[in-house]
Amino acid sequence: MNNAIVLSREIQGCLIAEINRPEKKNAVNYDVMEGLIHALDVAEADPEIKMIVITGHGSAFCSGGDLGEFHSLQTKKQAYAMLSKMGAIVYRLSVFPKPTFAFINGAAVGGGCEIAAACDFRIAKEGAKIGFIQGTQGITTGWGGASILFEKLPYQHALRLLLSAEIIPAVEAARYSFIDEILEDGIGGSWKNRVQSILNKEADVIKAYKTLLVNKWISGGLHERIEMEIQECARLWESEAHLQAVERFVTRTKNI
Repeated sequence: MNNAIVLSREIQGCLIAEINRPEKKNAVNYDVMEGLIHALDVAEADPEIKMIVITGHGSAFCSGGDLGEFHSLQTKKQAYAMLSKMGAIVYRLSVFPKPTFAFINGAAVGGGCEIAAACDFRIAKEGAKIGFIQGTQGITTGWGGASILFEKLPYQHALRLLLSAEIIPAVEAARYSFIDEILEDGIGGSWKNRVQSILNKEADVIKAYKTLLVNKWISGGLHERIEMEIQECARLWESEAHLQAVERFVTRTKNI
């Protein structure tokens, strides 16, 4: 396996999957995708693992898709191949049979917010910021994030986050119900303490409750709605507005 996702088991019963591309603000590329698939495989297969935590290495949680790598995707067909691959991962994370946590240790923007949205719980470090910025790039969420938000949040909150496309502090995201808790420096201890109340329960009890939730989402057609979302993003991907946004990003990156 590549080292784009680093796995650790420093907490008994918990698999920690850390996105490890700090030089790219933990942007998602194909190596990250493969690493996330491997992490979910490991967590699902091991009966001693009761939950999985996703976080980022360094100062960012995840800055979304790596446009430096994905800028060559020009057509709807090319975009769909990438979007559907990551969309399948985000869907799997959302219906994972064990609880999932996102520890948002820094900025989570674009697709990074979609990954966080798929998790059952979202704990943010003080000072973290989030933003569904896809709307500023001429596209919609493309990995299932909007469909998941509409499932989990009051629709007014979800729609506000998506349509404004603003980067907001975690404290404001908490008012929109996107962040469950903010850990202030020196107050309340580490996020690791927050998972113990779940980890001390029997694995079968944990899985039974999560199964009830997953069955609700499956019967409600979440997979089909995510597929429609992916197709819509792929359509918009080849729009002039998005292609120009990508070009501006690539040009700005080259000039840094």
